[in-house]
Amino acid sequence: MAGNMKAVKLRIKSVQSTMQITKAMQLVAASKLRKAKEKADQSKPYLETTLETLTDIANGNTDFRSPFTQSGKNDKWLYVVIAGDRGLAGGYNSNLFKFMEAEKKGRDDITVLPIGKKSVEYFKHRNVPIFTEEYSEVAKVTISDCYQIAKLICDAYKNGEYGHIQLCYTNFVSMLSQVPTASSLLPLEDLRSEEKKSDGKARDLILYEPDSETVFNAIVPEYLAGILYSSINISYASELAARRTAMEAATDNAEEMIDTLSLYYNRARQASITQEITEIVAGATL
Repeated sequence: MAGNMKAVKLRIKSVQSTMQITKAMQLVAASKLRKAKEKADQSKPYLETTLETLTDIANGNTDFRSPFTQSGKNDKWLYVVIAGDRGLAGGYNSNLFKFMEAEKKGRDDITVLPIGKKSVEYFKHRNVPIFTEEYSEVAKVTISDCYQIAKLICDAYKNGEYGHIQLCYTNFVSMLSQVPTASSLLPLEDLRSEEKKSDGKARDLILYEPDSETVFNAIVPEYLAGILYSSINISYASELAARRTAMEAATDNAEEMIDTLSLYYNRARQASITQEITEIVAGATL
Protein backbone atom coordinates (compact mmCIF):
# COMPACT_ATOMS: atom_id res chain seq x y z
CA MET A 1 0.00 0.00 0.00
CA ALA A 2 2.80 2.42 0.97
CA GLY A 3 4.61 1.77 -2.31
CA ASN A 4 1.45 2.37 -4.27
CA MET A 5 0.84 5.67 -2.43
CA LYS A 6 4.39 6.79 -3.18
CA ALA A 7 3.88 6.11 -6.89
CA VAL A 8 0.64 8.12 -6.88
CA LYS A 9 2.37 11.02 -5.10
CA LEU A 10 5.16 11.04 -7.71
CA ARG A 11 2.56 10.95 -10.46
CA ILE A 12 0.79 13.97 -8.97
CA LYS A 13 4.06 15.93 -8.86
CA SER A 14 4.79 14.96 -12.47
CA VAL A 15 1.37 16.13 -13.66
CA GLN A 16 1.74 19.37 -11.66
CA SER A 17 5.04 20.07 -13.43
CA THR A 18 3.44 19.43 -16.80
CA MET A 19 0.52 21.68 -15.90
CA GLN A 20 2.90 24.53 -15.05
CA ILE A 21 4.44 24.23 -18.52
CA THR A 22 1.11 24.09 -20.37
CA LYS A 23 -0.22 27.03 -18.33
CA ALA A 24 2.89 29.08 -19.13
CA MET A 25 2.59 28.25 -22.83
CA GLN A 26 -1.08 29.21 -22.76
CA LEU A 27 -0.28 32.62 -21.24
CA VAL A 28 2.60 33.26 -23.66
CA ALA A 29 0.43 32.40 -26.67
CA ALA A 30 -2.36 34.64 -25.39
CA SER A 31 0.00 37.58 -24.84
CA LYS A 32 1.52 37.26 -28.34
CA LEU A 33 -1.82 36.77 -30.07
CA ARG A 34 -3.04 40.35 -29.74
CA LYS A 35 0.13 41.76 -31.34
CA ALA A 36 -0.02 39.18 -34.11
CA LYS A 37 -3.63 40.11 -34.94
CA GLU A 38 -2.77 43.81 -34.98
CA LYS A 39 0.15 43.13 -37.31
CA ALA A 40 -2.11 41.21 -39.70
CA ASP A 41 -4.76 43.96 -39.67
CA GLN A 42 -2.18 46.68 -40.31
CA SER A 43 -1.07 45.05 -43.57
CA LYS A 44 -4.56 45.18 -45.15
CA PRO A 45 -4.59 48.87 -46.26
CA TYR A 46 -1.37 48.37 -48.21
CA LEU A 47 -2.85 45.35 -49.99
CA GLU A 48 -6.03 47.22 -50.86
CA THR A 49 -4.14 50.23 -52.26
CA THR A 50 -1.78 48.08 -54.33
CA LEU A 51 -4.64 45.99 -55.74
CA GLU A 52 -6.57 49.16 -56.60
CA THR A 53 -3.54 50.50 -58.50
CA LEU A 54 -3.10 47.25 -60.43
CA THR A 55 -6.80 47.16 -61.30
CA ASP A 56 -6.77 50.79 -62.48
CA ILE A 57 -3.82 50.10 -64.79
CA ALA A 58 -5.38 46.94 -66.19
CA ASN A 59 -8.80 48.53 -66.80
CA GLY A 60 -7.64 51.97 -67.88
CA ASN A 61 -5.41 50.94 -70.78
CA THR A 62 -6.99 49.33 -73.83
CA ASP A 63 -3.69 48.04 -75.22
CA PHE A 64 -2.60 46.60 -71.89
CA ARG A 65 -0.85 43.20 -71.84
CA SER A 66 1.03 41.48 -69.04
CA PRO A 67 2.31 37.91 -68.60
CA PHE A 68 0.94 37.99 -65.05
CA THR A 69 -2.67 38.36 -66.21
CA GLN A 70 -2.44 35.64 -68.85
CA SER A 71 -3.01 31.95 -68.30
CA GLY A 72 0.10 29.91 -67.60
CA LYS A 73 1.98 28.16 -70.37
CA ASN A 74 1.76 24.73 -68.73
CA ASP A 75 -0.12 22.81 -66.05
CA LYS A 76 2.66 22.72 -63.45
CA TRP A 77 1.63 23.92 -59.99
CA LEU A 78 3.76 25.70 -57.42
CA TYR A 79 2.27 25.73 -53.92
CA VAL A 80 3.42 28.20 -51.28
CA VAL A 81 2.53 26.43 -48.02
CA ILE A 82 2.73 28.36 -44.74
CA ALA A 83 2.85 26.18 -41.60
CA GLY A 84 4.37 26.56 -38.14
CA ASP A 85 7.87 26.12 -36.78
CA ARG A 86 6.74 24.09 -33.76
CA GLY A 87 4.08 21.66 -32.65
CA LEU A 88 1.91 21.71 -29.51
CA ALA A 89 -0.73 23.74 -31.35
CA GLY A 90 -3.55 21.23 -31.55
CA GLY A 91 -4.50 20.44 -35.14
CA TYR A 92 -2.99 23.62 -36.61
CA ASN A 93 -0.31 21.94 -38.74
CA SER A 94 -2.05 18.60 -39.37
CA ASN A 95 -5.27 20.28 -40.53
CA LEU A 96 -3.35 22.42 -43.00
CA PHE A 97 -1.54 19.41 -44.45
CA LYS A 98 -4.78 17.43 -44.76
CA PHE A 99 -6.28 20.40 -46.60
CA MET A 100 -3.21 20.60 -48.82
CA GLU A 101 -3.44 16.91 -49.71
CA ALA A 102 -7.08 17.40 -50.77
CA GLU A 103 -6.18 20.60 -52.65
CA LYS A 104 -3.49 18.96 -54.79
CA LYS A 105 -5.38 15.72 -55.38
CA GLY A 106 -5.20 14.73 -59.04
CA ARG A 107 -2.26 17.06 -59.71
CA ASP A 108 0.91 15.04 -60.06
CA ASP A 109 3.23 17.76 -61.36
CA ILE A 110 3.59 19.97 -58.29
CA THR A 111 6.40 21.75 -56.47
CA VAL A 112 6.21 23.28 -53.00
CA LEU A 113 7.75 26.42 -51.56
CA PRO A 114 7.50 25.66 -47.82
CA ILE A 115 7.47 28.40 -45.20
CA GLY A 116 7.83 27.07 -41.66
CA LYS A 117 9.88 24.17 -40.29
CA LYS A 118 6.89 21.85 -40.11
CA SER A 119 6.11 22.54 -43.76
CA VAL A 120 9.67 21.69 -44.81
CA GLU A 121 9.68 18.49 -42.73
CA TYR A 122 6.32 17.35 -44.07
CA PHE A 123 7.10 17.69 -47.77
CA LYS A 124 10.69 16.45 -47.52
CA HIS A 125 9.43 13.32 -45.76
CA ARG A 126 7.05 12.72 -48.70
CA ASN A 127 9.70 13.45 -51.34
CA VAL A 128 7.72 16.34 -52.82
CA PRO A 129 9.96 18.60 -54.98
CA ILE A 130 10.87 21.75 -53.04
CA PHE A 131 11.41 25.09 -54.78
CA THR A 132 13.65 26.47 -52.02
CA GLU A 133 14.24 25.85 -48.30
CA GLU A 134 15.69 29.30 -47.70
CA TYR A 135 12.60 30.51 -45.83
CA SER A 136 12.15 27.48 -43.61
CA GLU A 137 11.57 29.42 -40.36
CA VAL A 138 8.31 31.32 -40.51
CA ALA A 139 9.19 33.30 -37.37
CA LYS A 140 12.20 34.83 -39.14
CA VAL A 141 10.48 35.76 -42.43
CA THR A 142 10.46 39.55 -42.87
CA ILE A 143 8.66 41.82 -45.35
CA SER A 144 11.96 41.98 -47.27
CA ASP A 145 12.00 38.17 -47.45
CA CYS A 146 8.41 38.22 -48.71
CA TYR A 147 9.46 40.51 -51.55
CA GLN A 148 12.32 38.14 -52.44
CA ILE A 149 9.90 35.19 -52.43
CA ALA A 150 7.44 37.15 -54.60
CA LYS A 151 10.20 38.02 -57.05
CA LEU A 152 11.26 34.36 -57.29
CA ILE A 153 7.64 33.36 -57.91
CA CYS A 154 7.10 36.04 -60.55
CA ASP A 155 10.32 35.18 -62.40
CA ALA A 156 9.47 31.46 -62.40
CA TYR A 157 5.96 32.17 -63.71
CA LYS A 158 7.15 34.63 -66.33
CA ASN A 159 9.76 32.13 -67.54
CA GLY A 160 7.09 29.48 -67.99
CA GLU A 161 8.34 27.14 -65.24
CA TYR A 162 4.87 27.00 -63.68
CA GLY A 163 1.38 27.60 -64.99
CA HIS A 164 -0.27 28.13 -61.59
CA ILE A 165 0.96 29.61 -58.30
CA GLN A 166 -1.23 28.70 -55.31
CA LEU A 167 -1.02 29.85 -51.69
CA CYS A 168 -2.09 27.60 -48.79
CA TYR A 169 -2.27 28.94 -45.24
CA THR A 170 -4.53 28.98 -42.17
CA ASN A 171 -7.02 31.82 -41.96
CA PHE A 172 -7.88 33.32 -38.57
CA VAL A 173 -11.68 33.30 -38.21
CA SER A 174 -11.93 33.66 -34.44
CA MET A 175 -10.16 32.65 -31.24
CA LEU A 176 -11.80 29.24 -31.49
CA SER A 177 -11.80 28.79 -35.26
CA GLN A 178 -8.83 28.69 -37.64
CA VAL A 179 -9.57 27.38 -41.13
CA PRO A 180 -7.07 26.19 -43.77
CA THR A 181 -7.60 28.00 -47.05
CA ALA A 182 -6.11 28.34 -50.53
CA SER A 183 -5.95 31.28 -52.93
CA SER A 184 -4.46 31.84 -56.35
CA LEU A 185 -1.41 34.10 -56.58
CA LEU A 186 -0.81 33.83 -60.34
CA PRO A 187 -2.18 34.40 -62.91
CA LEU A 188 -4.06 37.60 -62.06
CA GLU A 189 -6.76 36.92 -64.63
CA ASP A 190 -9.57 38.61 -62.72
CA LEU A 191 -7.98 42.08 -62.63
CA ARG A 192 -9.32 43.01 -66.05
CA SER A 193 -13.05 43.38 -65.61
CA GLU A 194 -14.96 42.91 -68.86
CA GLU A 195 -17.87 44.80 -67.36
CA LYS A 196 -15.72 47.83 -66.68
CA LYS A 197 -14.09 47.71 -70.10
CA SER A 198 -17.42 47.62 -71.94
CA ASP A 199 -19.60 49.92 -69.84
CA GLY A 200 -19.31 52.72 -72.44
CA LYS A 201 -18.29 55.38 -69.91
CA ALA A 202 -15.49 57.84 -70.58
CA ARG A 203 -12.33 57.29 -68.56
CA ASP A 204 -9.47 59.48 -67.48
CA LEU A 205 -6.42 57.90 -69.07
CA ILE A 206 -3.27 57.95 -66.97
CA LEU A 207 0.08 57.97 -68.72
CA TYR A 208 2.72 55.76 -67.15
CA GLU A 209 6.47 55.99 -67.70
CA PRO A 210 7.94 54.18 -69.47
CA ASP A 211 4.59 52.44 -70.13
CA SER A 212 1.64 50.90 -68.29
CA GLU A 213 2.81 47.30 -68.73
CA THR A 214 6.26 48.00 -67.25
CA VAL A 215 4.72 49.77 -64.26
CA PHE A 216 2.16 46.99 -63.77
CA ASN A 217 4.80 44.26 -63.94
CA ALA A 218 6.93 46.14 -61.41
CA ILE A 219 4.01 46.44 -58.97
CA VAL A 220 2.94 42.77 -59.14
CA PRO A 221 5.86 41.48 -56.98
CA GLU A 222 5.07 44.22 -54.42
CA TYR A 223 1.44 43.12 -54.37
CA LEU A 224 2.30 39.42 -53.98
CA ALA A 225 4.83 40.30 -51.26
CA GLY A 226 2.02 42.07 -49.39
CA ILE A 227 -0.23 39.01 -49.75
CA LEU A 228 2.52 36.73 -48.46
CA TYR A 229 3.38 38.98 -45.52
CA SER A 230 -0.27 39.36 -44.55
CA SER A 231 -0.86 35.61 -44.89
CA ILE A 232 2.17 34.82 -42.74
CA ASN A 233 0.91 37.16 -40.02
CA ILE A 234 -2.59 35.66 -40.22
CA SER A 235 -1.12 32.15 -40.09
CA TYR A 236 0.99 33.06 -37.08
CA ALA A 237 -2.06 34.49 -35.30
CA SER A 238 -3.94 31.27 -36.12
CA GLU A 239 -1.08 29.18 -34.74
CA LEU A 240 -1.03 31.18 -31.49
CA ALA A 241 -4.80 30.88 -31.11
CA ALA A 242 -4.63 27.13 -31.75
CA ARG A 243 -1.75 26.75 -29.27
CA ARG A 244 -3.58 28.79 -26.65
CA THR A 245 -6.69 26.61 -27.01
CA ALA A 246 -4.65 23.39 -26.97
CA MET A 247 -2.64 24.41 -23.90
CA GLU A 248 -5.79 25.56 -22.11
CA ALA A 249 -7.35 22.15 -22.74
CA ALA A 250 -4.13 20.42 -21.60
CA THR A 251 -4.07 22.52 -18.42
CA ASP A 252 -7.72 21.70 -17.67
CA ASN A 253 -7.04 17.99 -18.24
CA ALA A 254 -4.02 18.13 -15.94
CA GLU A 255 -6.08 19.79 -13.19
CA GLU A 256 -8.75 17.12 -13.56
CA MET A 257 -6.12 14.37 -13.41
CA ILE A 258 -4.55 15.91 -10.28
CA ASP A 259 -7.96 16.03 -8.61
CA THR A 260 -8.58 12.37 -9.46
CA LEU A 261 -5.12 11.27 -8.28
CA SER A 262 -5.39 13.36 -5.11
CA LEU A 263 -8.75 11.76 -4.30
CA TYR A 264 -7.27 8.30 -4.87
CA TYR A 265 -4.21 9.18 -2.75
CA ASN A 266 -6.32 10.52 0.13
CA ARG A 267 -8.57 7.46 0.10
CA ALA A 268 -5.56 5.15 0.06
CA ARG A 269 -3.94 7.15 2.88
CA GLN A 270 -7.15 7.02 4.91
CA ALA A 271 -7.41 3.27 4.35
CA SER A 272 -3.79 2.84 5.43
CA ILE A 273 -4.36 4.83 8.63
CA THR A 274 -7.55 2.90 9.37
CA GLN A 275 -5.68 -0.39 8.91
CA GLU A 276 -2.88 0.74 11.24
CA ILE A 277 -5.39 1.77 13.93
CA THR A 278 -7.19 -1.57 13.56
CA GLU A 279 -3.92 -3.45 13.97
CA ILE A 280 -2.97 -1.39 17.06
CA VAL A 281 -6.36 -1.96 18.65
CA ALA A 282 -6.19 -5.69 17.86
CA GLY A 283 -2.68 -5.86 19.39
CA ALA A 284 -3.78 -4.07 22.52
CA THR A 285 -6.75 -6.42 22.95
CA LEU A 286 -4.50 -9.43 22.80
